[in-house]
Amino acid sequence: MAEQNLTTLQPSDARILCIPDLEKAGSEKLERSAREFYNSGSTDQVTLHSNNLAFQKYRLRPRVLRPVSAVSTSTSCFGREIAFPLCISPAGIQAIAHPDGELATSRACAVKGVNMAVSTFATHPVEDIRAAGVERDPGIKHAMQMYTMRDRALQRRIIERAQGAGCTAIFLTADSPVLGVRYNEWRNDFRTPIGLGFPNLDMSSEYIRTKSHEDGFTTMNDPDHSWEREVAWLREVAPKMEIWVKGVLTAEDVKEAVRWGVDGVVVSNHGGRQLDGVPATIDVLAECAEAAKGSRGSFGQMGHWRDFDGFIEMSCGDAPEDDMNASSRMSMAGEDEVSVNCVSKRTK
Repeated sequence: MAEQNLTTLQPSDARILCIPDLEKAGSEKLERSAREFYNSGSTDQVTLHSNNLAFQKYRLRPRVLRPVSAVSTSTSCFGREIAFPLCISPAGIQAIAHPDGELATSRACAVKGVNMAVSTFATHPVEDIRAAGVERDPGIKHAMQMYTMRDRALQRRIIERAQGAGCTAIFLTADSPVLGVRYNEWRNDFRTPIGLGFPNLDMSSEYIRTKSHEDGFTTMNDPDHSWEREVAWLREVAPKMEIWVKGVLTAEDVKEAVRWGVDGVVVSNHGGRQLDGVPATIDVLAECAEAAKGSRGSFGQMGHWRDFDGFIEMSCGDAPEDDMNASSRMSMAGEDEVSVNCVSKRTK
């Protein structure tokens, strides 16, 4: 009987048993420059490696003889119940891995009953990404990730498009006044492949490829940002949307977020891709959670590779949900939303 069961498994099911399996399979299908763009961190990649190694310091203290037959993994996020405490955080240029890119991720999130944040650097329009998810689950919620832009008119248009498409929140990425120094991108002269544009930025493939990835970011991004200016402006432009600040790593900044009345924060070091040498997110989660106590805002944390990691994060920080991006992007190099579904299944 066991032999018969094995023969009915699809190849991907037999081979992909955990997220590291998925990373390996996806990496084998990507060209070097794309693989290193997805997988690498900034400078010496100390923070990138710390993000995973830090979890090894923690151990579970299980209790026994407790009734678990009716345990639920559901929680709430953006005013809706989601199947389990995990959402997909913004990850750019997903169509490098598969033509459907963010469309497939949105469909997979809808099927699994979780929410998704859309990157400013998505390779499909926010309207199409949202529609792809809503077609599978009308209740799915999306957030639109934003950087502080030099061109405020363009930033306003993106927000208005996201709001018109039905996005619930804005994720303001606050940890990127400049782009992190990523040696592999310099060595490979990384540029978005021919044919892929950034439709939410109204940028064509031809225009994007005239600049390196870093030069393009520097041209767009405004490093002269502040709590006072950004939160007030976003409230004015998008009064009906939630405002979250992504990239917080200290209790002091959580308190600033509370003081300025944002709706939530995402504790994040940008996957180790921005300032190298900062702590692993799990190591600052407790202090950030403590600083958020008593506030009305929600609390998020990003980045894990195992269900064990997610459990630790919730135990340390009492966070309502965790966000993933690297593994979802690598899964796109697998089999469209089938592989993204696999990520959700393995971490549930």
